[in-house]
Amino acid sequence: MRIDPDRLWQRLMRLAEIGGRPDGGVDRQALTEGEIAAWRLLIGWAAEVGMEAATDAAGNLFLTLPGRDRALPPLLAGSHIDSQPTGGKFDGAFGVLAALEAATFLAERGVAPARDITIVAWMNEEGSRFAPGMMGSEAFAGVRDLAAIRAARDAEGISAGDALDTLHAAFPELPRRPLGFPVGYYLEPHIEQGPLLEQAGIPIGIVTGIQGKTTWEIVIKGEEGHAGTLDMALRRDALVAFARMAAAMQAEVGLADPVVKFTIGRVEVQPNAPSVVPSRVLFRIDLRHPDNAALAGFGRRLEALAETYAAPCGVSVTRLGEAPSNDFDAGLRARIAAAAARLGHAVMPVLSAAGHDARHMAPLCPAAMIFIPCRGGISHAPQEWAEPAHVAAGAAVLAEVISELA
Repeated sequence: MRIDPDRLWQRLMRLAEIGGRPDGGVDRQALTEGEIAAWRLLIGWAAEVGMEAATDAAGNLFLTLPGRDRALPPLLAGSHIDSQPTGGKFDGAFGVLAALEAATFLAERGVAPARDITIVAWMNEEGSRFAPGMMGSEAFAGVRDLAAIRAARDAEGISAGDALDTLHAAFPELPRRPLGFPVGYYLEPHIEQGPLLEQAGIPIGIVTGIQGKTTWEIVIKGEEGHAGTLDMALRRDALVAFARMAAAMQAEVGLADPVVKFTIGRVEVQPNAPSVVPSRVLFRIDLRHPDNAALAGFGRRLEALAETYAAPCGVSVTRLGEAPSNDFDAGLRARIAAAAARLGHAVMPVLSAAGHDARHMAPLCPAAMIFIPCRGGISHAPQEWAEPAHVAAGAAVLAEVISELA
């Protein structure tokens, strides 16, 4: 294998200590002090073998093993290091550290690749602190304007722009790369975040594509009133309107298709007092489907249901993000299969139900993803787990492909 599996595992466990939770999980959200500490760790490991660190205006971290011809567009590989508030040790982190291990292994043996090998840790893939997610890759790919990204605010009212400025101030020595510099290839290893590979007993998933996703923010505007004196018939109760709306959405969209994924994952009620009629409800919808036409149709239905069930309250519906389904490069998928075969690992094709930064790279260059199993398909939770043998297998396959391409 073109990796050191023990070192890779030890680094995964060391990174998990930053933001580590008492229950074994990880809380290392985007642009926090925890992520700054994680950057310092990664930059230090990369510097040990002469890799060059840089960033860009969107807060993406790049660690580069220089190639012989630096005019060639680099091979980019990695994922993200931010987590959910109750996240696990492997989501995102495995991809970044597997790619770093592949480059480190080559550097230690004095190998100068033909082109630069650049490890990337994308900013705010999770979207748990600032919504929506994948801000770093969206800015890089030109999908979302940097000014709009900087304007987003977290629950404490801190803007992503201010948090980005704090991150960059912590690393004044890092050069800034331009957003969207040319890329020759993109590879992203990741845990599956689903049960299929584990159920099949297969260590390597070759990702065919990512299902489409649309997100909304919906605000229902009612009117406050005294819980003991205001007549039921006169109430403009935003929470009651939300309950009607959510039930209708679940029935007409969430249960309408066995493949659709419909989630209301965040709800805020104001004034959230026990004796006051709720005057405002803000909630977020996450809708996913592998068929773009179906995704669009269900999206239109959700928006219509919001208008229908809001009365007597007002409602505003805002689309926060739209990401259509995509396919990954057939040539890279074939290379992954061949590399796995050389290493003696069985493979199977897998459609990614979760979103990843790779979806934004696929239109820019040949892109692909490598999945490894995770226990019970569980992710975004403290009990998220990948077996050391699977971590090593996924990283070894990645290293084979990187060595071949670069």
